[in-house]
Amino acid sequence: MATWDLMEMNHHVLICNGSSCMRKGGEEVTQAIRKEIKERDLDVRVHTTRTRCNGRCKDACVVIVYPEGTWYHEVDEQLAEKIVASHLQQGEPVENAVTYTSHDNGMTLKNDRVTGVAKEKEKQKIK
Repeated sequence: MATWDLMEMNHHVLICNGSSCMRKGGEEVTQAIRKEIKERDLDVRVHTTRTRCNGRCKDACVVIVYPEGTWYHEVDEQLAEKIVASHLQQGEPVENAVTYTSHDNGMTLKNDRVTGVAKEKEKQKIK
């Protein structure tokens, strides 16, 4: 198993590979992001990680960019390439595809996306 040297990394991209996202092209999105990173010679600056479910299945396929904490919705191969070119290379998020942005007090929902279910309500269902 590799142990990557992340000393020059300035972005970490989390790509959902949970079941809903995989049904919506998660593998293709993962490969498109990694291919675009390599073609733009961003390998040293951008690290990618496949995740399991991120809890936003209605937004499948979900991609999250850190350190900004920008969540993207309905990512397909074309949007994946645009995220790499615009956000990761130029520092400009693809605003019309952003679900959440991070700030000091939490997250801000964008683009009229579904708010979702509060975690407290989910816990009550389980009991």
